[in-house]
Amino acid sequence: MLRALGLAITDLGDRRIIGLMLQGLAITLLIFALLAGLLYWLVAGADPCSALGMESCPLDAGTGGLGAVLITLLALWFLFPAVALVVITTFSDRVARLVEERHYPAAANEAHPIGVLGGLVMGLRSGARVLLFNLLALPFYLLLLITGIGPLILFVIVNGIAFGRDLGELAAARHGDRETRRVWLKSSRGQQQGIGLVVSMLFLVPIANLVAPILGVAAGVHLFNRSFRATKDDSPTPTPSGAHSNVTRER
Repeated sequence: MLRALGLAITDLGDRRIIGLMLQGLAITLLIFALLAGLLYWLVAGADPCSALGMESCPLDAGTGGLGAVLITLLALWFLFPAVALVVITTFSDRVARLVEERHYPAAANEAHPIGVLGGLVMGLRSGARVLLFNLLALPFYLLLLITGIGPLILFVIVNGIAFGRDLGELAAARHGDRETRRVWLKSSRGQQQGIGLVVSMLFLVPIANLVAPILGVAAGVHLFNRSFRATKDDSPTPTPSGAHSNVTRER
């Protein structure tokens, strides 16, 4: 796991991967900018007091804009991991190809690309899973507010579990059949979760959170290729029945 993360960090120096990271970041920020605009449109001029059966208190443009910004910042903290994962997963096939071409050329030649559409479908599924996990944990986030650091620890655990599973599936999607992928995912679950926890922690660190999604995808690709290929190479080669008969005859 540590080796996979170390190799993934070196891949961040590849200009092509940097380009994909910047594209993903720009799309992610654009999504939140559109969300801010939508919230401003909904909030400006609204009358929350009347909605609660109280005396009218319509929001002016300034108050509505401030409210939209605050809600967007809250959404950015809560939804950024899920949205960033969806966006970068759309590019995951290209990221995996670049990593494999650089480190595992044989695997790159054998891969079955999932394409942009396949990546988008996987990304939406992963993002929905991350969002669901966090919604289920929301009451516990609120309860742990009194501890100060409690919500941050829970954030790392909840998202680490989700990220580990998703990053493993992304890495394995280009290779083998469903059964071999299932076996590998099960056998390497602990290492996947380790990568997921590291990526989850990076989401809490300014600047580092911008590279966390693509670092996780690259680390997953390294983990898969190093562990899956090693297991495959170490597996015994079946002995043809004819060869066995010849050996028996020679004896």
